[in-house]
Amino acid sequence: MRALVPELPRRAWTLLAGDAVSGVGSGLTLPFLLVYLHQVRGFGLAEAGLALSTVALAGFAGNPVGGSLADRVGARPALLFGLVFSAAGSAWLAFVGRPWQALAAAATLGFGLAVVWPARSALLATVVPVERRSSVYGLAHAATNAGLGAGALLAALIVDTSSPATFQALYLLDAASFLAFIPILVRIRLPATEGAPVELVPRGGYREIIRDRAFRRLWILTTVIVAAGYAQYSAAFPAFATGRAGLDAHQLALCFAANTVAVVLAQLPVLHFLRGRRRTSALAFVFAVTGVSWAIVLAGGGAPTPAAAVTAFSLAMIVLAVGETALAPSGPALANDLASDASRGRYNGVYTLAWTTGFAAGPAVAGAVLAAGQANALLLGLIAACAVGAVGSLGLARHLPPGVDVVDGEEAHTAIREPALA
Repeated sequence: MRALVPELPRRAWTLLAGDAVSGVGSGLTLPFLLVYLHQVRGFGLAEAGLALSTVALAGFAGNPVGGSLADRVGARPALLFGLVFSAAGSAWLAFVGRPWQALAAAATLGFGLAVVWPARSALLATVVPVERRSSVYGLAHAATNAGLGAGALLAALIVDTSSPATFQALYLLDAASFLAFIPILVRIRLPATEGAPVELVPRGGYREIIRDRAFRRLWILTTVIVAAGYAQYSAAFPAFATGRAGLDAHQLALCFAANTVAVVLAQLPVLHFLRGRRRTSALAFVFAVTGVSWAIVLAGGGAPTPAAAVTAFSLAMIVLAVGETALAPSGPALANDLASDASRGRYNGVYTLAWTTGFAAGPAVAGAVLAAGQANALLLGLIAACAVGAVGSLGLARHLPPGVDVVDGEEAHTAIREPALA
C-alpha cells in the first residue's frame, strides 16, 4: 500500500478529505430525488422528472460561471461560493411543497454543483506539483466515490417513503456536508500564485479556450465517453437490465454497488500502473473497456438465469469502474496542463461542460432509441462509438505539447503553459 499511495502535500490530502465529506452528502440524496418528489411530495412523474433534469441543465450556466470566477477571484473563493449555493439548494429541497419550488430548489442545487466542479478542479491543480496532477485527480475520484457509497449506505438506513421527515433529514444532512467542507477549505494554505489578480486575467474570455486545438479534441473525446459511457449507465443500463434481463430494484442496486466498490479498490493500483505512461493511451483504454462493458451487458441480456444475469451486469459495472479509474488521472490532468495559470478556471469550466453536455445528450438519445424498441441497436452503437473514441484518443497524442502526455512523469513541464492556438 505504501508503494501505491502517491506522495502529495498535506494541503492536497486535506482537500481530498473535504471531497469525501461532500461526497457523503451527495450519496445521501442523489439516488432518491425522483422518489422523494413523486412518492413523498406527491408531484407527478413528469414534474419530478423535470426537477431532476433541472439539476443537470443548470450546469450549462454554472460551469462557465465557476470557471470565470476561479480565474478572476481565485479557485478557493469560487469553490466557497459554489458550496454555499449547493447547501442552499439542498436545504430548500427538504421543504418544497409545490412543483415550482422543487424546480427552483433543483436549479439552485444544480447551479451550485456546477460551480463547485471547475473551481475544485482548478484548486486541485494548484495544491500539488505539476508532475502529481494525475495522482491528485485519480485520488479525488476515489475519495468522491467512497463518500457517495458511504452516503448511499447511510441513506438506506434512514429513508422511509412513508415518512417525509426521513427525506428532510437526508437533504439537511446533504446541506450540512457542503457547509462542513467550508472550514476544511479555509484552513488550507495555498501557494502564493493561486488566484490571479483581476487586472492580470486575459480579456480573451472563453475565445482563448475555443482556439486551443488540442483542448478542442480533448473536449470532444470527453463528451463522447460521457455520452456513450457514464450517462448511459444511469439511462440505458437500468432500462436494459430491468427490461430485457428482468432484474429487480434490489439486484440493480447490487450492480451499482459493485461499481462503487470496484472504483475505490482499483484506483490506487490503476494509478500506479499508469504512472509514466501516456495519458492518451489511458484515454484509449477507457474507451476500450467501456466498449467491453457494453458487450458484456449485451450478452447479459440473454442470460439463462437471473443469477447469471446479475453476475453479467455486475461484471459490466466492475469493468466500467476500471475505466473510470483510468479516466480520472488522464482527462482532467490534460485539461489543466494545457491551461495557463491565468486561464485555468475557464479551461476547467469548459472541460466540465463536456461532462454536462454528455449527461444531457446521452440519456436523450438512449430514450429515443429504446422507445423505438431498438435496445440491441443502441448497445451496438455505443460499442461503435467507444471504438471510434479509442482511435481518436491515440490520435490526440500528436497534437499535445511536449511533456504533457504522461501520467505523473518527472519530465512533465514545470513552466506556465501557453495554449496551442489555431
